Amino acid sequence: MAAITMRLPAVRRAVGPTAPRGGEKHLVAPGDTITTDTGYMRGHGTYVEEEKLIASVAGAVERVNKLVCVRALKARYNGEVGDIVVGRITEVQQKRWKVETNSRLDSVLLLSSVNLPGGELRRRSAEDELAMRDYLQEGDLISAEVQSVFSDGAVSLHTRSLKYGKLAQGVLVQVSPSLVKRQKTHFHDLPCGASVILGNNGFIWIHPTLEHKDEEAGGFTTNLEPVPLSDREVISRLRNCIVALVNQKLMLFDTSILYCYEASLPHQIKDILKPEVEEEIVLETRQRLLDLEG
Repeated sequence: MAAITMRLPAVRRAVGPTAPRGGEKHLVAPGDTITTDTGYMRGHGTYVEEEKLIASVAGAVERVNKLVCVRALKARYNGEVGDIVVGRITEVQQKRWKVETNSRLDSVLLLSSVNLPGGELRRRSAEDELAMRDYLQEGDLISAEVQSVFSDGAVSLHTRSLKYGKLAQGVLVQVSPSLVKRQKTHFHDLPCGASVILGNNGFIWIHPTLEHKDEEAGGFTTNLEPVPLSDREVISRLRNCIVALVNQKLMLFDTSILYCYEASLPHQIKDILKPEVEEEIVLETRQRLLDLEG
């Protein structure tokens, strides 16, 4: 029989302000007045009524010069050119794959937007179209970059770099896209022995760090050798740390994940998501991040 853990109710500790120093976010609910100044331009998540700029969604107010918009705290992924995404193949169609990327519509990966095995540069032939399932088939996970966004919001992807392609062994964690911090790179090899791909679409892939990559395969081969227990434990700990950060609404980026991992080391992996342990770990992580910014 599985063991059951029971805890008595405990008084929750009061947590101080979580926003970075000098960076307090202005949170609004639908119907809240953002400003009565008529000099501002209306952006996403806002509307004008009686010369007042009003929020139409719940989220954080963002200002770029005179443009005011509200970024929803919980929403589907809205693709932008250059975003790194992790997605799952849902359908193989004529000269294209349909990919689930946590957006309102399925994304598209064209046959002409992938590297051919061996890195060949040539026009795609009928033979390539017939061999599409040899490259990627339904259920495969991939990492890709957003190449363009269609007028209806659908996203076109490409994997024309050796850092993109099919993902082999690892763990997928799904979070809200608003919690993934935008950075110059979203591929991180952490010093603890695992790597993470922080997809802008809220799909996070954790996998063992590869010693060398097969550059001849064009990103279509997968290494299915058994993963050592030590690597599996590191991946499991990282996964629980990410879930803890998400539960406490802390932004996800390489430093916050690494600090949370280090704070969790005194605890067993299975205990990380216990409410009192989770609060303690994330509080220490938050404090270290504030000290770093200070």
